[in-house]
Amino acid sequence: MNTFARIKPIAQYNKVSYYSVCIESNEISLFEEFIAHHTITNKEKLNHVLDWIKLIGNKYGAQSHLFRPEGETADASALPPKGIERKPHYTEYGKKKANNIRLYCLRANENVVFLFNGDIKTAHYAQDCPNVRKHFRLANKLTKAIDSAFANKDIVWNDDCTEIDCEDDFKLQF
Repeated sequence: MNTFARIKPIAQYNKVSYYSVCIESNEISLFEEFIAHHTITNKEKLNHVLDWIKLIGNKYGAQSHLFRPEGETADASALPPKGIERKPHYTEYGKKKANNIRLYCLRANENVVFLFNGDIKTAHYAQDCPNVRKHFRLANKLTKAIDSAFANKDIVWNDDCTEIDCEDDFKLQF
């Protein structure tokens, strides 16, 4: 059985346009589900990821070193980036710590990022973590489908590759 998703614009910053997807008939995107869930349960960890989204969007652009490689069957990535010394820092009880929340995404190029969903990672490998496994696998499936849609010209770049375009009724099949 095939599942379908619709692309939804999320935010546009100076250097990056962010998108997400809505699965089947859901009006709420995967990224909006991530925000809603973690605003309640992991607000500080979520705010750290949102700070990275803003910083990447306004200052750096979506450079590959700012994303964690999370590919299994496709070139999926995750935020926040590795390294507790990178600013903005995540702190708990006044000390810098690694943020174990993962937001899975697709860095399509330095100007376009698709934000999916994620959770708190509790195992070394995403495949072994009961919290993130389903988000990790879905991100890889969606990344593969989006890459195919680009290859088939169902999704196209604007003239300077800073945004994407597709038919209003386009449904991503995965």
